[in-house]
Amino acid sequence: MKRLAERDNAKAFEEALAADPAAHYSLRLFVTGTTPRSARAIRNIRAICEDHLQGRYDLEVIDVYQHPERIQPEQIVVIPTLVKEQPLPLRKMIGDLSNTERVLAGLDIVRHGIAAKLHANEHVT
Repeated sequence: MKRLAERDNAKAFEEALAADPAAHYSLRLFVTGTTPRSARAIRNIRAICEDHLQGRYDLEVIDVYQHPERIQPEQIVVIPTLVKEQPLPLRKMIGDLSNTERVLAGLDIVRHGIAAKLHANEHVT
């Protein structure tokens, strides 16, 4: 029974990876009021979405000062945090989202070759 569940999970993951490149993105950005860092995060993710996902995304901006109850279910510990719910896999990114290439890799908009290159550059001192 456990193997069947593992096989189903693997199949679902493979299907998500092979998803249509025109997939619809469901994003939530958690911010703290109108702080400069939150304002930059909002501006940056809106620009990225308009440049790369035009018409294929929903972006919900959540001010944790107005909706503190939304933090715990999402396990948000750092603000600003962007949560990508769809397409799978779920991803969370923190910060002001100013590094466009990393955000694109985190959203799986750019494929693994560029993401691997970015990851390799993280370890260079």
